[in-house]
Amino acid sequence: MAPVIQALPLACLMLLLLWRAPGVGAQVDPGFQLRQPQDKVSVAAGGTLTLTCTISGGIPAGPVKWLKGLGSGNVTVYDLMGSFPRVTRAVSGSDTDFTIHIRDVQPGDSGTYYCVKFIKSLRGGEEFRRGGGTEVSVQAKPSAPVVSGPDRRAEPGQSLPFTCTSGGFFPKDISVKWLKNKALITSQPPQIVPGQMKSSFDMSSTVTVTLQEGDVRSQLICKVQHPTLEDPLDGTYPLSRALRVSPRVQVVMDPSSPVKVKQTVNFTCHVKRFYPGYVTVTWLENGTELKMQNVSRAAETPQGLFELRSLVEVQATEEKNGSVFTCRVVHDAQDPITSTATLWIVPLAKEEPEDLAQQGVNLLASPILWLGLLLEKGLLGGLLIFLFKRGRA
Repeated sequence: MAPVIQALPLACLMLLLLWRAPGVGAQVDPGFQLRQPQDKVSVAAGGTLTLTCTISGGIPAGPVKWLKGLGSGNVTVYDLMGSFPRVTRAVSGSDTDFTIHIRDVQPGDSGTYYCVKFIKSLRGGEEFRRGGGTEVSVQAKPSAPVVSGPDRRAEPGQSLPFTCTSGGFFPKDISVKWLKNKALITSQPPQIVPGQMKSSFDMSSTVTVTLQEGDVRSQLICKVQHPTLEDPLDGTYPLSRALRVSPRVQVVMDPSSPVKVKQTVNFTCHVKRFYPGYVTVTWLENGTELKMQNVSRAAETPQGLFELRSLVEVQATEEKNGSVFTCRVVHDAQDPITSTATLWIVPLAKEEPEDLAQQGVNLLASPILWLGLLLEKGLLGGLLIFLFKRGRA
């Protein structure tokens, strides 16, 4: 009974050695080599990545796989038994060349790739040899920059922030320049943060601009430069989207006060130099809105601002003496801007001499008056002729 008991530890030791062996019955050539020559590879996003791996010498049974990363978090990139739509073998069916092509690479494909030889074991498959790893960086171009401005318009003289954003680029190095038309604007360095996939970067840059009345036609330009770009990418923002120029309102009266009763008076409201080009014009007489008015279409000036006129005709009566006519202009939903003029009428006492003179003019135009004058001249002429003849006699 004793020999059997002594043999049990020896049997357990043999099983343990078989379990830890690289393969049951496998013959491993000491000259076996796995070559993964690429240390670092850079590829443009959307392109094809080539990862090189070859083996030589006595090759034990078991697959060769490509893994991204090591440890429990690794991802199988290629396995002969799996389905990998983006991956193809460089030499299909080869037992020594396991070079692969990965097409349409994206920033998320960045990482370290390992070519790994596995052998069969009692546990199913065991890592036998792996390459030194290839660090892959995917160069991604930044997206087209987008410039955003404030939510509300502002008056000339106000300073506003504008932001330029771009994302999805790799490597991290990126530069931003701001221009107003062709003039360079000083700005702070851009803020660069990891993107959503953690394998690319996003950028944000902000600049402060003081608006001017002449900025209706001005452009704000964000220029982004990156190692993947031959020429900078431009993002533009028309400052007219952020600008409001309030109108200047003036009422002109023709003829000017005072005027005579029954005379037609024109009140013209001049609405000058405003942007954007839409306003609402209302006329008031002593606070009561007038319905009859004539508003011209807004005309654009060479500077990009707008102007228009509104006309209202009033018949002067004694009851309107001292009436106040108001032009009220509402622009871009802001508080109304007003201008006024007062109608003064000449008192009746001052009109009487003018009426008498007018009556004299009308009298001179009467046919009866002229007939009387002719008779008077005829009688006077006849009298003179009579006196002349009498004197000669």
